[in-house]
Amino acid sequence: MLNRNSSNFQIQVVNTDVQRKAFLDFPLKVYKNDPYWVQPLRRNTIKELAHNSPFRVYGQLQQFIAVYEVSGETLGRIVAAINQRLIEKEGETIGLFGYFECVENFTVAQALLERACEWLRDQGMTRVRGPIDLSTHNNCMFLVDGFDSPPMMMMPYNPPYYPKFMEQSGWQKVKNAYAYDFLLDSSLSTKFKKGYHIACKSGITFRPINTKGEGFEQDCRSIYHLFNNSFANSWSSTPRTEEEFMVEAKSLKQLVDPDVFPIAEYNGKIIGFSMGLPDYNIALKHVNGKLDWLGILKFLWYRRQINQGRVIAITSLPQYRSKMVPLGLIYLTMQGGIKKGKPYKRSELSWVWEDNCSSRKLIESAGGKIYKTYQIYEKLL
Repeated sequence: MLNRNSSNFQIQVVNTDVQRKAFLDFPLKVYKNDPYWVQPLRRNTIKELAHNSPFRVYGQLQQFIAVYEVSGETLGRIVAAINQRLIEKEGETIGLFGYFECVENFTVAQALLERACEWLRDQGMTRVRGPIDLSTHNNCMFLVDGFDSPPMMMMPYNPPYYPKFMEQSGWQKVKNAYAYDFLLDSSLSTKFKKGYHIACKSGITFRPINTKGEGFEQDCRSIYHLFNNSFANSWSSTPRTEEEFMVEAKSLKQLVDPDVFPIAEYNGKIIGFSMGLPDYNIALKHVNGKLDWLGILKFLWYRRQINQGRVIAITSLPQYRSKMVPLGLIYLTMQGGIKKGKPYKRSELSWVWEDNCSSRKLIESAGGKIYKTYQIYEKLL
């Protein structure tokens, strides 16, 4: 806990380069002695919050920091944001808060949350939801259970006191999400192999994602349209532009392992995919948030230690689910993971909303076990 007089701080609007640096540097204080935290790439946070970022086309945001008055020491940070696409989708003036980090002091946390709410209220918002870093395609949710292991790539992590502060501040949990753990040395139910053969007999073909040249771009554009179609009704999610999607896809291109990224096709058209990626957090943990020349060398060295992966999404067009395409994709992803020479010992499928009963049933029948729980909160303004 902070030993200083907790009233001797102020919440500042982030306007200057000095304040922006303090905002970016602050998580290093919170997680200084945490063995599990993986520092996000600094350049990614800068791009997301930049004045020329894609988000600024359809949204607005304001950064804040909490600063100790005597020394100028940073005590916390938060971003209030308005995503017009989310407002249009849900038909309600919902604001967001995200990028939240704070010392273990409730008074500071409450002041940051209240300042974000005040800004959102002034912009005409009537409800606030979070933590969501601008959209659910970025970092979102607080971890509430499963603090005994590191996060896999592109998954949130936070101190255990964050959820406690939310409850203490009167925020209401609005949705849980789960991460499932798979041990790859356990056998998969025979129904998945049967499902794969049924899909093949129905005219479905399977192949790995292309990872080179024009083939990669064509696959990614098809996956983009399929992703938007499949997840159009996903709670609190808004579609990205094709340009936004392709920028992220190209940034992940060198990380893709095609053996755990199968694609399903019918008559040459992509109708399903399973998006598995190696857990590059194992290597990123050693680069301290910077992929400069030294960071790249460290990344290349430590990536050899990667022995697990994350399955981000498994989906198919609705009309092909009766042809057992999802079962076939799960079967091929698992087979690719245990292929001779592969290093994977376990995988995570994340994240899955608590009320996504059909997906949860399928995952659990494949042997997945919930090992981490996350929450998103809401509050009326």
